[in-house]
Amino acid sequence: MMKNILKIALPIVISIFALNAMAETAEEKGLRIAKEADARDVGFGDSSANMNMTLKNRAGQTSTRKIRSKILEGRGDGDKSLSLFDTPADVKGTSMLTFSHGLKADDQWLYLPALKRVKRINSRNKSGPFMGSEFAFEDLGSQEVEKFTYKFLREEPCGKGMKCYVSERVPAYKYSGYSKQLSWHDTKELRVIKAEYYDRKGSKMKTLTSSGFKQYLGKFWRPAVMSMQNHLTGKSTILRWSDYKFRTGLSKRDFNKNALKR
Repeated sequence: MMKNILKIALPIVISIFALNAMAETAEEKGLRIAKEADARDVGFGDSSANMNMTLKNRAGQTSTRKIRSKILEGRGDGDKSLSLFDTPADVKGTSMLTFSHGLKADDQWLYLPALKRVKRINSRNKSGPFMGSEFAFEDLGSQEVEKFTYKFLREEPCGKGMKCYVSERVPAYKYSGYSKQLSWHDTKELRVIKAEYYDRKGSKMKTLTSSGFKQYLGKFWRPAVMSMQNHLTGKSTILRWSDYKFRTGLSKRDFNKNALKR
């Protein structure tokens, strides 16, 4: 009788242990989602786009800036990006160069035409606002997977018949202005539909929403609009993107401090 019970019970126990071994922890699932989302954007080479940046203060007054953006995909390291301001006149010629990395601090330089010099952004000041916008300098580098630790929280509806994975990520690099971030990846394409940023005290500081996604080269998704709302100041910044182009022949020579002055 005992032998018969063991014959029945043993495979069940083994199956339970096997399932437990295969089950993902919340941290493992959060990391897997981040890695899969990152893998889907590999291979674009380089890209360029035009951007209208609208700044709105607490009173509702607005100002607009036109910016050209260029990105060179990194190999073995983070991406390189260059932003060039065309209007208004008081910021025309201003440009910023970013070399993104993993846990190593990003390298960022800002060219100020009024001073005719290139200023290096200190890694301790990356939480500061970029050109008066609600985007911090640390928001502008490529979001390398290894920059954060992850934890899957839940799956929930996120508008227009979509479902999203909601994950928490905590900066693993020094001098971040955030204690944590929450991200909403749609379950089908793993695009970041929404992100919430929490300040060092743990208060919800900003919310970023992205919309109007379009697919390029049959693989790469890019938004038409990105809106960052600051809940603490009442200010907001809206980025409207247009004229996306890919594989235009950009090279490392287009992303150096001399390119800033040009």
